[in-house]
Amino acid sequence: MTDLRRNDLLFPELSYKIMGCAYDVYNELGPGHHEKYYQRAMALLMKERNINFTEQLYAPLKFHDTVIGKLFFDFLVEEKVVVELKKSNNYSKRHIDQVLEYLKANNLQLAIIINFGSDKVHSKRIINQAQ
Repeated sequence: MTDLRRNDLLFPELSYKIMGCAYDVYNELGPGHHEKYYQRAMALLMKERNINFTEQLYAPLKFHDTVIGKLFFDFLVEEKVVVELKKSNNYSKRHIDQVLEYLKANNLQLAIIINFGSDKVHSKRIINQAQ
């Protein structure tokens, strides 16, 4: 039997676990809820599934090596993957730029933006090319 899994993805098994949680949350809650409720449900489910995470993690915004602001992202999973939740049917450049800042500020490689849309869960993987 042929193995259909890709071998060119960063953290594929962990990504599958994260997305499995997102799909299960959406299947139970459905569309139309505030982002904070999806976040609470994701935290509960990841905890139930023994997926280690930190919630609302601080990332400093720097200019010329001076902290000029504070950024907070939804989850850091297994100290490897930034997970940012949105309630939308599309991705904006602002969302992508936002998670790239989180990756750079924390010297990480992978972020997953998960959109809980009106008809399904959408996700986008963002890679820190500067890594």
